[in-house]
Amino acid sequence: MNPFKGKDIISCKDFSRDDLLYLFEKAKLIEHMLNVKGKVDLLRGKVLATLFFEPSTRTRLSFETAMRRLNGDVIGFTSEEATSVAKGESFEDTIRTVSQYADVIVVRHKRPGSAKIAAEVSDVPVINAGDGSNEHPTQAFLDIYTILKEKGSIDGLNIALVGDLKHARTMHSLAYALSNFKVKLYLVSPEVLRMPKEITDYLKEKGIEFHEVDELSSVISDIDVLYTVRVQKERFPSIEEYEKVKGSYIVTPKLLDKAKSDLIILHPLPRTIELPTEIDKLPYAKYFNQVKNGVYVRAALLALIFDAL
Repeated sequence: MNPFKGKDIISCKDFSRDDLLYLFEKAKLIEHMLNVKGKVDLLRGKVLATLFFEPSTRTRLSFETAMRRLNGDVIGFTSEEATSVAKGESFEDTIRTVSQYADVIVVRHKRPGSAKIAAEVSDVPVINAGDGSNEHPTQAFLDIYTILKEKGSIDGLNIALVGDLKHARTMHSLAYALSNFKVKLYLVSPEVLRMPKEITDYLKEKGIEFHEVDELSSVISDIDVLYTVRVQKERFPSIEEYEKVKGSYIVTPKLLDKAKSDLIILHPLPRTIELPTEIDKLPYAKYFNQVKNGVYVRAALLALIFDAL
């Protein structure tokens, strides 16, 4: 039974291990189909609306690519300045309006909880593409799909989540999603950027072993996956506070001298100083594979929402 049919995609907490494995099975199928044919005629006549009130490159374009690869159509906008929100229209009325034009809505907004609000007022399914510093579920889906492809399994892995764990919605969703598997997590951050307590409490409830540590070098030889993220400058109350922590963790070749030979490095991008371009040439670097996998996972998700796969 398809667990995604007609469903809103708001939080990773809404999906079980079996749900995720079902999605990954279909993503693998979509990947094969698209690699053979380029396009498949699964969503002809369906319209995806991409409503991005915050900037995006990978999420928006991968959703649009995924929809077009399935022969569907796309409408949308990339900033609220180009919409009636600039004239004073409410977020809710914008969602109500667009749900009359489209069959599914992907929304990104700076306000935590905005995706849930959108789902409550929309006449069509809503996919959360990032609601402030809260969650980004489809990023976590493609992250775990990438790990599964690269490592063959999720269970038994030691995974380090590194950097701005307080503000990075990708980290929040990934922690929730990984709680469905038998993993050990290392939460690597400065004290001021620790993972929010509600998430660590959730990990405890799910029986996930995790360790909060200050130094990446102290765990680098133990981990199978290094997932790092930029310090989220836009979430800080002042530039001074950001400057204090922006260079907390930088992945260098010297650091990786102590790593396992089959370590993989992931990053949701965009990156700043935490992941120098010199790392791109090393066999550990899998973040552009991650980008490509976003199309397959999001295409599978869209097809499953319409029960077309």
